[in-house]
Amino acid sequence: MTKKFIIVIVVLIVSIGSLMNSTGFFRSIDKKFDGNIIKKINLKGAEDITINHIDSFAIISATNRKNLPAIDQETGGLYFLDLKDINSKPLLLTKNFKKPFAPHGISIYSKNNITTIAAVNHTLEGEFIEIFELNDMKLTHVKSLENDLIFTPNDVVLLDEKTFYFTNDHKFKSGFMRFIEENLGLSLSNVVFYNGQSFKEVSTDISYANGINYDENRNLIFVASPRKFEIKVYKKELDNSLTFLENIYCGTGVDNIEFDLKNNLWVGAHPNLLHFSSYALGYNKTSPSEIIKIQYNSKGNYKVDTVYLENGEEMSGSTVAAPFNNLLLVGNVFDKHFLILESSN
Repeated sequence: MTKKFIIVIVVLIVSIGSLMNSTGFFRSIDKKFDGNIIKKINLKGAEDITINHIDSFAIISATNRKNLPAIDQETGGLYFLDLKDINSKPLLLTKNFKKPFAPHGISIYSKNNITTIAAVNHTLEGEFIEIFELNDMKLTHVKSLENDLIFTPNDVVLLDEKTFYFTNDHKFKSGFMRFIEENLGLSLSNVVFYNGQSFKEVSTDISYANGINYDENRNLIFVASPRKFEIKVYKKELDNSLTFLENIYCGTGVDNIEFDLKNNLWVGAHPNLLHFSSYALGYNKTSPSEIIKIQYNSKGNYKVDTVYLENGEEMSGSTVAAPFNNLLLVGNVFDKHFLILESSN
């Protein structure tokens, strides 16, 4: 056995060990939640959920997913859930939308009783961001946005009726380089801004840019990087460019980001990314779910707490936790239902 061969073997072992450690493979999943599951709602692939706190409703993005990335055209829709009546059922808003529609990340902006909805749409013909208006329970499609900078869109956040940021979670759409990008955690993805007329890249060098949200009170943009187990914090400048401030290490594969009325961050997450990848490929029947809450304290630090953790038997592959009073609406990528939790805190 040559010295060169031994070095290659050692490097390979170290690389595999680093991959397993950095994706949470060795983490134990000890069930945690101070509260109760009050409802399971049958809706497959409710990947993103966002809430209008003033009018007490949720918009849900759900797609009947089979693969990541999709091989065939998948079908989904946007749903309305009345939170004033916890026993209500999701109402499909997009039943008359004729274009192929497999929504992913969504965002809402409400003004003058009209809610603008932006939704990432994955189709075999291309990647789009769809803009809708919801007025008195009538959903109108405003426009489809297509651009070379919309190449692997994941999530979107509206600033107003016309402008938004969105994330591309990969540089490579498929093939060997996508495999390398994912497994080595290469920082190649980005954030793009749309000003109502044109698109511009505003942040780069992110490892799997995923969920994105905007804290208007602090003028901060938060971007989830699940492969690095961190949330990146940016200052939004007057020209809508982004200035990187810091990373919040979360210890889990962070996905979509929502806020409560105190501007705390609530994040659905994957505590074991390799387990989730195996689940997404159909090798595992379940995948662990985690919800974290991130508070900004008076000392200028972010405090990260696990609110909910379980091995996937209650719901697999959590992606979002949308807070409403003492409730949490928790969605996922593939599971046949999503959860409404009631916290005791």
